[in-house]
Amino acid sequence: MQKLNTELKRLYLAEPEAEAAGLTRAISLAFRRLPDDAEDGHWERLCVVANALQTALALPAPAVSISGDGAYGLWLSLAQPVPLAQAREFAGLLWDAYCPALKPAAVGAAPASASTLPPRLDPASGKWAAFINPGMGASFAGDEGLEIQPPEAGQLTLLERLECIAPEQFARALDQLRPAGAAASQAAGAAPQPSAAQDGLLLRDATLEDIVNFLHSKNIEPTFRFLK
Repeated sequence: MQKLNTELKRLYLAEPEAEAAGLTRAISLAFRRLPDDAEDGHWERLCVVANALQTALALPAPAVSISGDGAYGLWLSLAQPVPLAQAREFAGLLWDAYCPALKPAAVGAAPASASTLPPRLDPASGKWAAFINPGMGASFAGDEGLEIQPPEAGQLTLLERLECIAPEQFARALDQLRPAGAAASQAAGAAPQPSAAQDGLLLRDATLEDIVNFLHSKNIEPTFRFLK
């Protein structure tokens, strides 16, 4: 577990003194089904937000997770800790801009800790939360948890490729999401372009049908529950 813990710390955990000062390095967004949703409605909304993070906001790809209790998650990694209030503001603006129907009453309520990050066992459902390959996300709709603990090597592989959001990237994205910044960006008719390092890491503009066809072209059956 040492290598996995090292990656989790690199991406999401602030130093103890920063946590004590009310700072966080992780912003997590949970996507749950609404009462009138199709089985994969929450997955489609996650795709919208994940794509916007990389295209409209030009941020590194977030990690994707299943919660063990019926939800998908996006995990944003900040290179430098920010105040919880700023993390909440960023998450709230994301919901307002791209997913208002699913906006929770509170976002970013607490800093990430080793006990809240995947992989972990959900005591209520008895299933495991885990990071997943984004290309396989749709296959988990309706069963967002693993029956057994995910292999450490697989979790490590998914995290090693991720980049942290640099302070200047976060500041620019936050300004862009704020009403004045969003209006100015629209008026200018320009949006930051994602870097080449992000290509293929998340879904971009792909539909669920596109994803399934792509996986089939590589002889991958998208009903698998985990990729090592």
